[in-house]
Amino acid sequence: MGRISFSCLFPASWHFSLPSQVLPRLLIPSLRQLLFIGLVLCLIGLLYLLLVSGKGFSSWTRKENNFHRHLARVTDVDATDTSNPNLNYGLVVDCGSSGSRVFVYCWPRHNGNPHELLDIQQMRDQHRKPVVMKIKPGISELAKTPGKASDYIYPLLSFAAQHIPKNKHQETPLYILCTAGMRILPESQQEALLEDLRTDIPVHFNFLFSDSHVEVISGKQEGVYAWIGINFVLGRFNHVHNEGEAVVEVHVPGSDQQEALVRKRTAGVLDMGGVSTQIAYEVPKTVSFASPQQEEVAKNLLAEFNLGCDAHRTEHVYRVYVSTFLGFGGNAARQRYEESLMKNTATRNKLLDQHNGETVESPLLDPCLPTDLQDEIGPSTQKLHLRGTGDFDLCRQILQPFLNRTNETQTSLSGIYQPDIDYNNSQFYGFSEFYYCTEDVLRMGGDYNASKYARAAKSYCATQWRTLRERFASGLYASHADLHRLKYQCFKSAWMYEVLHSGFSFPANYKNLKTALLVYDKEVQWTLGAILYRTRFLPLRDIQQEGLKGLHSHLRHSFSFVNNHYLFLACFFIVLLSIMLYLLRLRRIHRRAAQRCSPSAVTWLEEGIGSPTLPINL
Repeated sequence: MGRISFSCLFPASWHFSLPSQVLPRLLIPSLRQLLFIGLVLCLIGLLYLLLVSGKGFSSWTRKENNFHRHLARVTDVDATDTSNPNLNYGLVVDCGSSGSRVFVYCWPRHNGNPHELLDIQQMRDQHRKPVVMKIKPGISELAKTPGKASDYIYPLLSFAAQHIPKNKHQETPLYILCTAGMRILPESQQEALLEDLRTDIPVHFNFLFSDSHVEVISGKQEGVYAWIGINFVLGRFNHVHNEGEAVVEVHVPGSDQQEALVRKRTAGVLDMGGVSTQIAYEVPKTVSFASPQQEEVAKNLLAEFNLGCDAHRTEHVYRVYVSTFLGFGGNAARQRYEESLMKNTATRNKLLDQHNGETVESPLLDPCLPTDLQDEIGPSTQKLHLRGTGDFDLCRQILQPFLNRTNETQTSLSGIYQPDIDYNNSQFYGFSEFYYCTEDVLRMGGDYNASKYARAAKSYCATQWRTLRERFASGLYASHADLHRLKYQCFKSAWMYEVLHSGFSFPANYKNLKTALLVYDKEVQWTLGAILYRTRFLPLRDIQQEGLKGLHSHLRHSFSFVNNHYLFLACFFIVLLSIMLYLLRLRRIHRRAAQRCSPSAVTWLEEGIGSPTLPINL
């Protein structure tokens, strides 16, 4: 039987032969059919692109990038590369009551995505230490000599200027923010100090600095900045949430959209210092007020702000409740308690002609001190002698009036307005005394469990003071715990418990409080939140420049991630095109050959009669 032989030099040296009966069947498909087959194959290739290298891969890439960016914030212990021209810098000077500190921050060029915030990190020197410097005393000590304010701040700014590349100074924003120490000064003295800074700093330094960059911030602002800083480090402002992560429905303030926005749940903050206690948390839904007076008070406690760079976008709009309670810190509460003991004991002794607490032999029994601990309070001329009985439950009961609670709804300490907290879908971090009370002595820092904590505190209070001293000498407590902590641990344990559960009304079975000293092993200052908020519009410049790059940069970036898939698809389409061209060429040759054939030749083709091999070379 005759055969037809084919040879081709493109796309490779192909050579094969077919029986002459098979050739017509291969050549029968029309051009329309060939195009249809090619279209189907192209669709298969595009489907592969979408499923493998498109949505699935880009989603994986986005999650991976977000993870690495978050991890970089958590573990940014490498020295800052000051030779990187795409690195930006910022300064915040925290002028506190006891001293001032300068913090140097840095961040890479914004990625051009308006949904994301600047990736701000604390700058680290060549020894991988945070670039921070502190001086004493506080700037408020210069109230009577305001002309020395700029000289006072000069060492901090000079220190920062040495770490930031000189060519970056003019684009490095500088913020000087004063807190509690300055708030207590008369407004005229505050303004005199600030005016000296506004006038002299631009003369000596080339930082990006204006009159609005130096001010005395309120306690509300400080609390909001602390809340922003902690949630930023926790990655709660990255709204790409994975399955299983806690989310919350938010009614965005000032937004016209009817549907609630679903985004990551933010963390609330509880902070109890020596003098004051503070609470801050997001209020995701619109709040209602019991009275017009309550609404007026709430305006001073609720902060609504947009962290995003575009005022028209609402995904970074937050409504945060912040309240600070002076006199409710651990030491201040103990002082109020002791003053009450002295006043009440003196009155009782006078009325009943008694002498309780006047001598060591007749001490006043104090349930808030460890068992058999002897203590003295009051001035030297009117000492009151105490002996602890270590009754945790009685101590809690005695401390409840010091919370100044009222019977009004939606109130907390001192009757201050407090919006409802969704205890079933919330998370809080407790700092300072919330951590020290649980960890220093009781060794229960971390996840808070009210019943376990109460049992441990009750056991500690009931333990003999002599035994507690022996444990302390054996190193059973935290390294930074001292005798002062041991003496007043019982009182502070009861006070913290009452503030949390009776003052702020957290249920006893609340499981989402974590007491901590650091967040991801780093001390998170409110200054981080301050610079994040105050530089929120800077990404607009990078976003505009990113948009000018056009599609070319986007395609090149995408190709760098999915080059293997594109390479496969390119090879696939080249082979497909080669096959189609070859078949079309073969069809054309067949037609020409058929036209030249004699009727007899057509007959033997149709009848399948053998014929000599016809070489066809392409």
